[in-house]
Amino acid sequence: MRPWLLVAIVLTALVSGASWLVWENREDWLPNPVPTHWDMHGEPDRFTPREQMWSHLLIMPGTMVLMLVLGLLLPWLSPIRFKIEPFRPTYEYILMLVMLLFAYLSSIILASYLGFEIDLMTWLVGGCLILLTAIGNVLGKVKRNFYVGIRTPWTLASDQVWDRTHRVGAWLFVAGGLIGLALLVLGIPPLAALGIFLAAILIPVFYSLWLYKRLEREGRLGDQP
Repeated sequence: MRPWLLVAIVLTALVSGASWLVWENREDWLPNPVPTHWDMHGEPDRFTPREQMWSHLLIMPGTMVLMLVLGLLLPWLSPIRFKIEPFRPTYEYILMLVMLLFAYLSSIILASYLGFEIDLMTWLVGGCLILLTAIGNVLGKVKRNFYVGIRTPWTLASDQVWDRTHRVGAWLFVAGGLIGLALLVLGIPPLAALGIFLAAILIPVFYSLWLYKRLEREGRLGDQP
């Protein structure tokens, strides 16, 4: 069994078990009603009766099962010119990181259901920034495919644009993640740190368009399919 698959199965089992445990002990552990939605400032703005919480408790385990199935199917589904095999270890590492993020988010959400006083937005944004940094560390190893990486019409049309965009994206992901985390620790509002996260994701998209058009003007897109 591949290591990423084993980690994914263990994490899914742990999250499922935790959700089941909360449901089984709902009378003792959950407030009534339970906060199940929060506004942009992390304040609860929607509540659910305790006896109707089963559907909310199924969301994260169900999502992780879906991610697990997709992780297994995507290599088989890939068209021949966009195979995942050339970077299979990196693909599996990124999937493992995503599964870790879902497990982390599940633990934060369960803690909120149980009534723990936590700064929900800070913890959620912090987890996303850590994921951004970790993915950035290996982003440059991702080869052209339809499922993982910075997939724009321009990166998918050219190996040159794909490779150069992912090198730029790798630096931005790591820098954006680390800067956002540092500012979060220093007390910056979580939404501002989230802005750094979004900028690190969006800048490579515009860069890929600019690079493609520049290479097109110069007649250097010889690797187009």
